[in-house]
Amino acid sequence: NPNLKPWVVAFLKKANDDLLAGKQRYASRGNCMPGGVPQFLLYAGGFENMYFIQTPKEVLMIHEADTQIRHVYMNVPHSAHPAPSWYGESVGHYEGDTLVVDSIGFNDRTFLDDHYSVPHTTQLHVVERFKLVDGGKTLQVDFTVEDPGAFNAPWSAVVRYRSGRMPER
Repeated sequence: NPNLKPWVVAFLKKANDDLLAGKQRYASRGNCMPGGVPQFLLYAGGFENMYFIQTPKEVLMIHEADTQIRHVYMNVPHSAHPAPSWYGESVGHYEGDTLVVDSIGFNDRTFLDDHYSVPHTTQLHVVERFKLVDGGKTLQVDFTVEDPGAFNAPWSAVVRYRSGRMPER
């Protein structure tokens, strides 16, 4: 992929070579580690419920089985120097009926996607847009990943959750 920095290409090649040699691929869930962002959206492969709890000052996103929790602080700016963490510092606001979540301040100990072991740096910046579509039957999350340490340009993807079904990618 021409969007990957050379060190990411080398990292992925080694991960694939290890897998082909019979070694087990690291997965955050299999190692009881936080999934990170945007991996949080795919954590548990969509086989478990994800809950949202909203208050005027905060939105909590909770995965059912192991209660991985993300905190989104509403209508506030980012800290000047957020401490690096698994889920970073997430601040949000509404644009009409869309919850916009802007996250920075990540450590570099997670993957963007456990299926492919895509790494990132502490420069990771993720913007997610959560919106109910299809008459409220589907939660659609459009997200953009920017990490000048790992990618040559920002990239975007979509995840859709239907009630009682796996997310679509």
